[in-house]
Amino acid sequence: MNENCLFCRIVAGTIPSQQVASTDQALAFMDINPATRGHLLVVPRTHSTDLREADPEDLIATTMLAQSLVSRVIDRLDADGANVLSCIGAAAWQSVFHTHLHVIPRYKDDPLQLPWQPAPGDPDAITATAAILS
Repeated sequence: MNENCLFCRIVAGTIPSQQVASTDQALAFMDINPATRGHLLVVPRTHSTDLREADPEDLIATTMLAQSLVSRVIDRLDADGANVLSCIGAAAWQSVFHTHLHVIPRYKDDPLQLPWQPAPGDPDAITATAAILS
C-alpha cells in the first residue's frame, strides 16, 4: 500500500467509496466525477502506478472484473455500450497514479465526447510506424 495514493486508501477502507464489486485481487467503485451515469473505476488491490508496472495476475483480475461490469452496466442501466479506458501518464489524462480501468457506460444521447476524433492517417506513416513497433 502506498500511503499517499488515493486508490490505495480506498482499497484499505480509510477513504469511503461506493463499492459495487470486488475479488481477492481487484475492487470496483463508483467514480465521484462520472463521465456518464454508472461510471466505475476498477483497481487492483496491490499498488502499481499504471498497467506497465502492474503484476500480470493483478492486471488479469482487474480486467476480468471490468469485463463483468461492462455486462452489468449494459444490462442493469440499459446502456447502449461502454468504454473501457486506461490512462497512462499525465499526458494521457491519468490523474491518480494507481493502475485503474474506467468502465464508462455509453448512452445514445449522452454528451460525452472524447477529445480524439478518428480521421484517416497517412498510409506510409502508418506502415513506417508498424515497422518500428514490429
